[in-house]
Amino acid sequence: MARRYPALEDAHRQFIAAQQMFFVATADREGRINLSPKGLDSLRVLDASHVAWLNLTGSGNETAAHLRDDGRMTLMFCAFQGDPLILRLYGRGEAVHRRDERWEALAAKFPSLPGARQIMLMNIELVQTSCGFGVPLYAFQGQRELLPRWAESKGRDGLEQYWRERNAVSLDGRETGIVELNIGDGKKT
Repeated sequence: MARRYPALEDAHRQFIAAQQMFFVATADREGRINLSPKGLDSLRVLDASHVAWLNLTGSGNETAAHLRDDGRMTLMFCAFQGDPLILRLYGRGEAVHRRDERWEALAAKFPSLPGARQIMLMNIELVQTSCGFGVPLYAFQGQRELLPRWAESKGRDGLEQYWRERNAVSLDGRETGIVELNIGDGKKT
C-alpha cells in the first residue's frame, strides 16, 4: 500500500544510498514528457527536503529545458534487489549551471566526473513509497564507464561544441540555458 510523507525520513535516505540508479521524469507545460535513467555516483541527499544530482553530458538535455519552463519533477528509485520498494520524490527543480554562484559549493559534493554540465536541485514537496511487488529482481554488475570516457576524450572544447550543437534546445524547441549559462560569450569558463 502506498504511503505519503512530507519529507525524507532516515529509512528513505538509506534506501536511496543503496540504489545504483534512479529515474528522472519532467515535462514542460505543453510538450513531451521525458523520462531518463541516471547512474554513476551522481546523486546526493542534501537534507530532508532537497536532493541534487550531477547531470552529465548526454544526447539530450530535456530536463534542463523542462525545469526552465515548468519546474515539475519526479524522481523514482526502485529496489531491484532485496525487499521490494518503490520510492518517488515529487517536487520542483532547477538547473544550476557553471556560471551560477552556487556551482562550486554544490560540485564539491560530487566526485569529479568528466562531462558534468549542470547540477539539478530538487525541492521535495512529497515523498511516496509503494510496494514494488511487480519490479523484477536484477543483479548489479557495475556502473558503465563509457559516458565519462567519452566526455574525457572530447575535452573541454569538444564538450562545449557538443552542448551548442546537441544540448542547447529540447525536442520541443525550448532553450536549455546551457550555452549562455555554462559557456557564455564563448570564452573559457
